[in-house]
Amino acid sequence: MTLTIELGPAPEVAFGPSPLGELVSALHLLSAAAHHPAQHAWITSVTAALPADLADRIQSADVLWQVGRADFLVPSRVRATLAEDLDDLDGIDDEAFLHAAFIPACGADRRRRPAASDANNRTLTMDRARELANARGPRQAEFVDRLIADLPGVRAWLRRLFTDCDQAFFADAWRRVRVGLVTEARNAAELHRTKGLAAAVRSMSPALAVADGRLLIDKLRESTASATARGITFSPTAFGWPHVVVADEPGRRPVVQYPVEHAGATTPLDVLTRRLEALSNPARLRLCWQLARGAQTTGELAAAWQLSLPEVSRHLAVLHRAGLLSKNKRGRYTLHRMDLVAVSRLGTDLVDAMLR
Repeated sequence: MTLTIELGPAPEVAFGPSPLGELVSALHLLSAAAHHPAQHAWITSVTAALPADLADRIQSADVLWQVGRADFLVPSRVRATLAEDLDDLDGIDDEAFLHAAFIPACGADRRRRPAASDANNRTLTMDRARELANARGPRQAEFVDRLIADLPGVRAWLRRLFTDCDQAFFADAWRRVRVGLVTEARNAAELHRTKGLAAAVRSMSPALAVADGRLLIDKLRESTASATARGITFSPTAFGWPHVVVADEPGRRPVVQYPVEHAGATTPLDVLTRRLEALSNPARLRLCWQLARGAQTTGELAAAWQLSLPEVSRHLAVLHRAGLLSKNKRGRYTLHRMDLVAVSRLGTDLVDAMLR
């Protein structure tokens, strides 16, 4: 599966970190600590120092960033300060804000946004949002009710929350990571200028690629967006691993927020799929059991499991294509060996793919 952004012949491209985007990535860490074991020390230290009232407020709003992420929390304009990002957030019209908030809060359809003048459809959308939120749980339902009942109040409350988080912990974190993120963005911009966008995105993340005028993002969801009219922004994050966040709300400039620090090599989804499918066959799994204990020839494997040589060869070919075996010649024989490192990474690779 691939998320695709149509680029066109010469899209406008911007590179730069976002203070608000980075703050929301940090808030996601606090709300979904199990996704980020590598950041456990930072999460623990910040959580321990949070005032109880602020911790409660963060929890009450985490429907906006815990599972999904409202697109307005991934800014498309490159700003130097959190205050500038928050001013831009204040400038978003209420209908756009409400629709974007509904997507992570209750799973609303990102492609269906009623016109502000269409009162009947708007009422149906609100009712549907309440229904979806109730199905997700009481906190989601309460937050959606607040959004519907007092949107201006919620927007002002959310700005105060971000400002208080900045004072409590984020200002120090931003000072620590900002220089590295700015350097990363400048390097990507220089690669774009000298070698093209394909080279720039290759340097950002193994999950990104450019082909045939399209940006391809290796994620477990499928959608298509366009950057031909409004351009695209690439925003590095220090708190984001393993997520590659894509804000692609229709009618909005797409944004790709990518992690600058990788906990390990990213395994492409097609490779992961081939490996899982290869191991789903009982006969191949038995061959792997034997090959994990030592190198074997095709003939030895066939004799051990009472299989024909062509049948074993077919199974071995599937395992080799999946990258689960290595082989080397020993005279006129070929010895096959299990790649135990690749097998041991399957669990981590699968989790990374699901969280990406």
